[in-house]
Amino acid sequence: MVDVAGLPIAEVSRELGVPIPTLRSWELRHGIPPLEHDLGKHRRYSPADLHALRLMRDEIARGKRASIAADEVRRILGLSGPEAEHIAAVLVASENSDAAAVQGRLREARAALGLTSCLDDVLLPAMQQIGLWWQTGRCTIETENLTTEAARAWLETLTSSAPAPTRSASIVLACGPTDLHTIGLEALTVLLRYDGWGCRLLGARVPVPAVTAAVQATAAEAVVIVSHISSGRARAIESLRAAHARGVTVFYAGNAFTSPRSRRNLPGTYLGSRLQEACELIGAQLS
Repeated sequence: MVDVAGLPIAEVSRELGVPIPTLRSWELRHGIPPLEHDLGKHRRYSPADLHALRLMRDEIARGKRASIAADEVRRILGLSGPEAEHIAAVLVASENSDAAAVQGRLREARAALGLTSCLDDVLLPAMQQIGLWWQTGRCTIETENLTTEAARAWLETLTSSAPAPTRSASIVLACGPTDLHTIGLEALTVLLRYDGWGCRLLGARVPVPAVTAAVQATAAEAVVIVSHISSGRARAIESLRAAHARGVTVFYAGNAFTSPRSRRNLPGTYLGSRLQEACELIGAQLS
């Protein structure tokens, strides 16, 4: 939780592990977060500022130059581009605790932007923002859960209307044994199914033996493992190695693997942070 008045730059530096000069450079040179305080006054960072800085830190950890990372952060936050209006509409529906409206806004975004852009540029950024609201006390856990379940129900309707598989390979998708967040994995499954792949989605907190059993039962040619928390990375790596040992092609994604160091000496292919990029990498490998 962040104090209403905001945090001073020294505390932000400690929390994010980013040097103070770097934080000042991101603000002055790249506008992350936007420079809004009066000159001569001490800078205080709001929860929204912290969210933007975390995104900036993570994008740079993925190997992007600061200028490109800043553009990506602005896109994610909906500060520019045609997606912003749709993100705002989803957030308003969430604030009103209106599950039907959340799904309706997502349907509108899909109609306007297409499925891939709707998932990458509206659904996931909106869910990130709602998660931030809950962390900072702007919304209750009930609102966060309602929005998540509404989004999941909408994804399920897309899955039910997906065409029959046209590719011979099948894919098993699972969270690491300690990971709970499945929205990104469910969205990736939808895109893969619309691209003709047969998919078996195992969901959250999948034990290592369950992954290998699913590979055997479905004769899968590929496995995708997602982990978002650094404390769960080691267990997720166990799943990766177990699948790799069975001779299948392995892929992995999630915030636990953001930095190049976290991916060192791992089997398989890192899928990046965008669903479209992930689908293209999977297609290239399995083709």
